[in-house]
Amino acid sequence: MTKEDLKIVFFGTPEFAVESLDAIVSGGYNVAAVVTMPDKPAGRGNKVYQSDVKRYAVEHGLKLLQPVRLKDEAFVSELRALDADLFIVIAFRMLPEVVWQMPRLGTFNLHGSLLPRYRGAAPINWAVINGDTETGVTTFFLKHEIDTGDIISQERTPILPEDNVGTVYDRLMKIGARLTVKTIDDIIAGTLRPTTQDSLLNGEESTPAPKIFHETCHIDWNSPAVKIHNLVRGLSPYPGTWSVMTDGDSEVGSMKIFETRLTDEKSDGGAPGTIVIDGKSMKVNTADNRLEIVTIQAPGKRRMSADEYLRGSRLTSPRFVTK
Repeated sequence: MTKEDLKIVFFGTPEFAVESLDAIVSGGYNVAAVVTMPDKPAGRGNKVYQSDVKRYAVEHGLKLLQPVRLKDEAFVSELRALDADLFIVIAFRMLPEVVWQMPRLGTFNLHGSLLPRYRGAAPINWAVINGDTETGVTTFFLKHEIDTGDIISQERTPILPEDNVGTVYDRLMKIGARLTVKTIDDIIAGTLRPTTQDSLLNGEESTPAPKIFHETCHIDWNSPAVKIHNLVRGLSPYPGTWSVMTDGDSEVGSMKIFETRLTDEKSDGGAPGTIVIDGKSMKVNTADNRLEIVTIQAPGKRRMSADEYLRGSRLTSPRFVTK
């Protein structure tokens, strides 16, 4: 079988998926159809939002399917009529069994972690939040339980001290595209040697990567500085961490914090959450060392450096509220 003979259906939604789809199309592989989320109103004025994958598919003249329900009989029938050999899923909804069992060569997913670590919705965030120094991407065949299928291939990359989730995301997006194409080539060549995830776990539990909620982003200043610093890194540039600031008896509001810097200064002269203003810098007491705020956003304001924020504010005894 050649890559021109292999009929592929690609499932995806965001930019992360577009990188792989582009690598497949640019590589001359046969994309029979692209499946993405339906258009939906978003933002002010309910302007219709189209997924990144849809925009790419339209620009390149690819057959496009946008089912509301993945079990819908009309959609399933249309998929079956394509007689595709392989389905590829990247950053998409969970597929029903009637869909992922359809192609004769199976359905594989690209996941943004080194499975079995970080099964779940937010693997890239949690790798950074937990202070990992390495992550990667995994291709694996789908099975009933989410993110548990047999591993096809993996590629690793370091998480650098200066990285945040945005820089790691961009790196994994490109590495993932390469791994997706390699996996297709290995399927065509018949050289796959899948590995069960249970054999890698050795009886231990997989590290979870649950969805990020608003409360996940809340900073607990009673934690050690490095733990808070990694939380900020793991949620920047989006959605950002937050903490309520007060000044004396007045509430300043919920502040978003996008970048911090570790210091060697001990948290003296105040409880965790106490803000120490030293010239142009803003440092906060934690459970051990002070943590410097580098980038901050006040309610209704744009994101700015802590220095710029201090120049425009008149704080007298500020602190962040602790739990």
